[in-house]
Amino acid sequence: MTQINAENATPKAMKKTNITYWILTGLFAFVMTGSAIPNIMVNPMSVQGFHEMGYPTYIIPFLGWAKLLGSVAILVPGFPRLKEWAYAGLIFDLLGATYSVANSGKDFVQWAPIFIFVALGFGSYFMYHKRLKAISSGDEAAQRDFRLKATV
Repeated sequence: MTQINAENATPKAMKKTNITYWILTGLFAFVMTGSAIPNIMVNPMSVQGFHEMGYPTYIIPFLGWAKLLGSVAILVPGFPRLKEWAYAGLIFDLLGATYSVANSGKDFVQWAPIFIFVALGFGSYFMYHKRLKAISSGDEAAQRDFRLKATV
């Protein structure tokens, strides 16, 4: 994979970085939003799952709103500190879910897919920083693209 820095940042490399970033981030936000909506609506399946793990019902909508707001935060251009917190919160949510489901006695096959979502989150976070590095390195194409997206 091409490293993007001040010496070799090209429009083609930046385009590849942007495409990879938006694919990973879009998928990650989609997955997290998809799990947030049933929580916000206090879906009976969510309630059953949380009760099986020993958690109270009142925490379900809170986690749903937190995931939804975190998903929005990673999609909105700008606000780098907010994005850092959002990524951290979403990853903590997934790691907490993995730990809880694994310790609730369920088979590995039932909770292993969560690692795919964790990988999406880490991939999105990595590409976010790679993109920021290209933008701050003085790459004119990257800065133009970033300004374009930030003004939309």
